[in-house]
Amino acid sequence: MSFRPSAILCAKKASSKVWLARQARDPYVKLRASPDIANISYRSRSAFKLLEIDDKWRFLTPHDVNVVLDLGSAPGGWSQVVAHKLGWGDRPDARESTVLRDGWSAANPLDISESSGDDFGRGRGIIVAVDLLRMAPIPGVQFIEADFLAPQTEALIRALVTRQGVDGDGKGQADVIICDMAGNSTGNMFHDIESSLEICTSVLDFTKRHLRSAAAIGRNMGGVLLIKHFVHPLLHHFRTQHLVPNFNDVRYIKPNASRTESKEGYFLCRGWKG
Repeated sequence: MSFRPSAILCAKKASSKVWLARQARDPYVKLRASPDIANISYRSRSAFKLLEIDDKWRFLTPHDVNVVLDLGSAPGGWSQVVAHKLGWGDRPDARESTVLRDGWSAANPLDISESSGDDFGRGRGIIVAVDLLRMAPIPGVQFIEADFLAPQTEALIRALVTRQGVDGDGKGQADVIICDMAGNSTGNMFHDIESSLEICTSVLDFTKRHLRSAAAIGRNMGGVLLIKHFVHPLLHHFRTQHLVPNFNDVRYIKPNASRTESKEGYFLCRGWKG
């Protein structure tokens, strides 16, 4: 008996061919694997979105930016960009803290001597990256494999920042919070938009507890949140009702590195009012 592929299987194969063709044509996919002038091979295509946004708005450049939190960081493209901006470079001796790697099993979760001594001081400040998925080590970045909203995760973030003594007021808060997180696409537009709104709401709640204000930093545009969202009236409402009242400047950004057909955009929020 001859086998006749189903319409669904044929559709999947066609879709895969379209995806592969798009990847082959995409200049940012090619750039991702090619070392740039800083000799960095970025782990994700999205790294170029952050590079493009910061090249225009320069929110990672000021010397008072010493603490950056990267939420939903894996595989680490955005953390690589931030580490380079803060003066860290890719080095072969990057190590992963076994305490952070193994979660909360250690008796003393702040005993991170293996990663704190020699690695710190080469660049400025500290980057704390958080994700449920494992992420390979990056110099200057402390990675926590956990839910960023879990109380023990928030406590560890504060303790890591405070212990390094890099935050201006000693409260363990960040100067910049970035989030390129998105839920898994389901193909159901309403479900995907709801997921994006839920992530944005959760990140803003986290921001209220962990971002230094413009007043504390001493700069009108200090205290920055960069967050990805899917363009939709619900997210526009979120911007006008929850972001605009709490920041001195809120902008919608669609970087060139973001594919034209993608519904994603970014809210760059500067000057946290606290």
